[in-house]
Amino acid sequence: MRIGILTREYPPFVYGGAGVHVDFLVRELTKLADVQVYCTGAERDGASTFPELVPGSADANPALQVIAADVAMVAALADREVLHSHTWYANLAGHLGKLLYGVPHVITAHSLEPLRPWKAEQLGGGYRLSSWVEKTAYEAADAIVAVSNGMRRDILAAYPEVDPDRVHTIYNGIDTELYYPDPATDVLERIGVDLSKPYVTFVGRITRQKGVPHLLSAAKDLEPGTQIVLLAGAADTPELAAETDALLAELNAQRDGVFLVSEMLPREEVRQVLSHARVFVCPSIYEPLGIVNLEAMACQTAVVASDVGGIPEVVMHGETGLLVQYDPQQPGQFEAGLASAINQLVADEQLCDDFGRSGRGRAVGDFGWDRIAAQVRDLYEAVRRTAG
Repeated sequence: MRIGILTREYPPFVYGGAGVHVDFLVRELTKLADVQVYCTGAERDGASTFPELVPGSADANPALQVIAADVAMVAALADREVLHSHTWYANLAGHLGKLLYGVPHVITAHSLEPLRPWKAEQLGGGYRLSSWVEKTAYEAADAIVAVSNGMRRDILAAYPEVDPDRVHTIYNGIDTELYYPDPATDVLERIGVDLSKPYVTFVGRITRQKGVPHLLSAAKDLEPGTQIVLLAGAADTPELAAETDALLAELNAQRDGVFLVSEMLPREEVRQVLSHARVFVCPSIYEPLGIVNLEAMACQTAVVASDVGGIPEVVMHGETGLLVQYDPQQPGQFEAGLASAINQLVADEQLCDDFGRSGRGRAVGDFGWDRIAAQVRDLYEAVRRTAG
């Protein structure tokens, strides 16, 4: 079976959960099938690449650049028997390839444009293009993979024309041989963390989705002596950058021990930061699953997270961490809940240890990539039979 994986993110250019998913899924699928990766964007090893460039218009809207790359990608897919696209950035290539070559198109839903209205800040009118691409591709796809049951519900609510029988829940996974409790501390020492005091950490991009402003507001109410380590990339928009910079400045004026690392660290360094944290915090306001929670759990770290999307299917409240209710109408209540949950765990090292051991066991036992790849392979075979 010849599979075409269509994506924007692929190593070394990975900046979110979708890219992590594609990276590890491809590693396992290549053991089961003939897999070729097709990427938009810059050249990279192990993939056919298509630049995001509109001929004659280098400054075109970013969404239009993605569409141009997708159209170019379609011409390279003629020998593939199944096309599998990841995110709207590649959905159009999968949809056009299905029409042109008469082969099945499978989509993995890592997020949904209707649930991310803040993207209009980034893309302007391009957000209407990305939304049209996603809707068109989803309604025509032979199968859609939801990375959680919560995501499956969101897909069917956002796109009621989609047949529920075509939407299948297959979780994201975690490689617990790459993410594990790491005893080394050199990275933390380089950052400047005081190892004699507890710290909480966040790992992720600064986007509206990830809820970083809520965490920064909540951090004002953390117990004195609690350090905060933020592995947070550049903000998506100048407006969000200004908002987070102001909150960081206010936080730094109130307390010591706030560390911001803006560059993307290698996995082994992130693993170390996760391993020694008393608590990992995921304040997302929208999260289909949240691979980063699995990464923290695999490193045997307790988690405090919002109760949105697929997070409650990963983080077991009272077993591997604590969940905090998110109500968009009550942001102050959410921030107070985050602070309270973090303070509770920072004060109880034994409970954190118990949650960490349970989290590691859950990551190892329930989220292996080999199991997930086998489910995806079986789905390919099913859509080929149906199409045939």
